[in-house]
Amino acid sequence: MTPDTALGSVRVSTLDNGLRVASDRMAGVDTVSLGVWAAIGTRHEPPAVNGVSHLLEHMAFKGTERRSARDIAVEMEAVGGQINAYTTRERTAYYAKMLAEDLPLALDILADILQHSTYHPEELARERQVILQEIGQAEDTPDDIVFDHFQAVAFPDQALGRPVLGEAAIVERLTREEVAGYLKQNYGPAHLVLAAAGQVEHERLVALAHKLFGDLPAGAPPAPEPARFAAGDRRTKRDLEQLHLVLGFPGVGYLDPDYYAQTVLSTVYGGGMSSRLFQEIREKRGLVYNIYSFAAPYADGGMFAVYAGTGEREVGELLPLVAEELLRLPTTLEPAELARAKAQLRADILMARESTSARAEQLAQQLLAYGRPLPTTEIVARIEAVDAAAVERLARGLAAGPLAFTALGPLGRLPKPAALAGMFG
Repeated sequence: MTPDTALGSVRVSTLDNGLRVASDRMAGVDTVSLGVWAAIGTRHEPPAVNGVSHLLEHMAFKGTERRSARDIAVEMEAVGGQINAYTTRERTAYYAKMLAEDLPLALDILADILQHSTYHPEELARERQVILQEIGQAEDTPDDIVFDHFQAVAFPDQALGRPVLGEAAIVERLTREEVAGYLKQNYGPAHLVLAAAGQVEHERLVALAHKLFGDLPAGAPPAPEPARFAAGDRRTKRDLEQLHLVLGFPGVGYLDPDYYAQTVLSTVYGGGMSSRLFQEIREKRGLVYNIYSFAAPYADGGMFAVYAGTGEREVGELLPLVAEELLRLPTTLEPAELARAKAQLRADILMARESTSARAEQLAQQLLAYGRPLPTTEIVARIEAVDAAAVERLARGLAAGPLAFTALGPLGRLPKPAALAGMFG
């Protein structure tokens, strides 16, 4: 085992098998949040098994060599604990929250489901149906599925553009061997982080991890293909009351020097009730119920986008305003706006420090992304260092970049693709 890395309340150790074990001790709490984060997600999947990461995440809770699916649920809830998981395009996480005294039980369950799941054929058949229902529910939720449509337009013909839930036809035919083999091939300990935050003793956590995680496979996720953002336009007619829109441009990744400037830009442009989009489009003109911008960073790129839900009659006024606010931002950014955006981001970071779940998540994500925990002071300093010139430069670059656009709902009054692109030109 390598020597500990200590940073304030955070300690990190690496076991002999390569598993990183990290803890963030918090005074004044009686609970612990912990989990295992894996550097594997949808963008690592071959096209023939799209959705296997998400199916594997589901199957982890469907029984092990010594626990049934019911046992897993009953054991956690018998001590008032919670256990869950999620899959993204670059990560899969299995996490729990419980009273501090029950940490050994939660860790034992997490170790068990990641190393000794049985993937019983009957459970697999049932869970396929559950995921097919989930896919159907997403299709029936327009302000949800429109983001999958946008992802496919922005990153066409690549894993990053495929849905996290997978394609229904693929999920229906994924076999037990493919699911079990996917874990064996990709969940090597050097690509996992075990992180805990709350009332936790680091030495005890490391000792338990050393005891419980000895059967992890030796696999490693493949290097994903580079992210390639593309211009595109996809419009899907649906008989809906609202028209759901997502439009966006290439963004920067979380390793990029402009990452924090992009975050500040998004906050100024559409990141809250005081943002330009909210004030101009909702508050002043009443064209939407919901509108916001967001930055979605990946390891090697990302996207900067705007979502809006509007009426068919209002879209003709809405879209030019979205473009106008972006185009005028580089020449009209006010010092008060910049200061307000930084204050919002700083407060978000510091308020998240009060949550055991947020701190465990942040610690794991930092280790996977940067290879080290980032001090809160460093993050805040990077935000404070963002100046007006950086925000203005990024805004100009966005408007000049390729535009990806997705619409779902009544399409009759949408501008043609060339006219839409011309609004930002």
